[in-house]
Amino acid sequence: MMEQEIRSLLSEVKAGGKSVDEAVARLKHLPFENLGFARIDHHRSLRQGFPEVIFGRGKTVRQVAAIVKHMLANHHNILVTHSDSSMFQQIKKLAREAKFHKDSKTIVVWRDKTVYGKGKILIVSAGTADIPVAEEALVTARVMGNEVESLYDVGVAGIHRLLSERDHLMKARVIVVVAGMEGALPSVVGGLVAVPVIAVPTSVGYGASLQGITALLGMLNSCSSNVTVVNIDNGFGAGYVASLINRL
Repeated sequence: MMEQEIRSLLSEVKAGGKSVDEAVARLKHLPFENLGFARIDHHRSLRQGFPEVIFGRGKTVRQVAAIVKHMLANHHNILVTHSDSSMFQQIKKLAREAKFHKDSKTIVVWRDKTVYGKGKILIVSAGTADIPVAEEALVTARVMGNEVESLYDVGVAGIHRLLSERDHLMKARVIVVVAGMEGALPSVVGGLVAVPVIAVPTSVGYGASLQGITALLGMLNSCSSNVTVVNIDNGFGAGYVASLINRL
C-alpha cells in the first residue's frame, strides 16, 4: 500500500465510513504475506515508494501468477521482469489491463499512473542489439511514475549520431546509458552533461567482450565523474535508481 492509501483508509475510519475491523482486514497482510514459496513484501511501497518487483526467471508460471494475484488484491502496480508469454497469458486472466513488452520481456499492470518524477529520464543505447536491456530500463522508469524518452543506436562508432541529439541530452534530469562491446558510450555522454549518468553494461559483443565483463570494467574505470554503474544487463536496476534520483 502507498502512504496515500493508508491515509485515505484511516480518514474513512475516522469519518465512520469504514469500521475498525474492515480497516484491520485491509491492513492485516502488512508488512508481508507468506505464500509458502514466497513472502510478498506488501510494505515495500510504503517503505521505498514502489511495490516489490517480480523476477520471473526461475519461477514457475503458477508461482508468478499466485504472487501477482495477491499483489493485485492490495492494489499494487505490477512489474514482472525476465518473463515470457506463458506467464503473461496467466496474468492476463487476472488483470485484463496487463501488457506484455516483448523486447524487454516485462509484464506490467499499471494502475497508478501518477507522475512522481520531477524531470525527464532519458534512456540511451549504443546499438540496436542493446535495446532489450534499454527497454527494461525504460519500462521500469515509466511504471515507477516518470516521463521517459529513448535515444537508440547512437554509439561511439558513429559519434555524430549522438551529437546530433544533444538537445535531448540537455533536457534530461537523469540519463541511463546502455552499451556492450567496449562500453565507451557512458563516458562520452557523461562528459557532455551535468546530470547523473547510470551506465548499464550489456553482454553484447564478440569473444573478448567476455559476456559484458569488458564493458563493465570499462564503465567502472570511466573518467567522467558523473557516471555510476549497475550490473551486466541490469536494465531494471538502472531504471529503478534513475527513478529514485528523479524523485529527489
